[in-house]
Amino acid sequence: MKKNAKRSEPELAASLANFLCFAVYSTNLAFNRAYKPFLDELGITYPQYVTLIALNEQNDQTVGELGEKLFLESSTLTPLLKRLEAMGHVTRTRDANDERQVRISLTDTGRAVFEKAFCTRGPLIEATGLDHDTFVRLQRDLVALRGNLLKAKAR
Repeated sequence: MKKNAKRSEPELAASLANFLCFAVYSTNLAFNRAYKPFLDELGITYPQYVTLIALNEQNDQTVGELGEKLFLESSTLTPLLKRLEAMGHVTRTRDANDERQVRISLTDTGRAVFEKAFCTRGPLIEATGLDHDTFVRLQRDLVALRGNLLKAKAR
């Protein structure tokens, strides 16, 4: 295609910049890069951080409950939890009523790491360049989008 030639509608539609899925994907990568220096100081990854958030929100969850909240399969979550346990941030115990279930709880060390990491949110939210109302609306819209996509997949 010539440098100054006008692009047709199908060509414009096929441009990577026009794909919402790529905008969401690349924004997620940018968030991970923004968080990385703060999380590296604490010795945890972003998936480990969101796991600590979910456990701080509700402690003593089953692996299945945690996986649902984090949108992770147990085959991905279990190694992540084993690493968090090895670091002393969580405990994994068999459920007393159903030994097939493994329950996950934050340790005091894990809660302290969560609290340190949580304090980094301010500068990272500021880095988005969004005012409070826009930030809240965008978060709400993305949650709605995710819900719609999950409903469509279930059909």
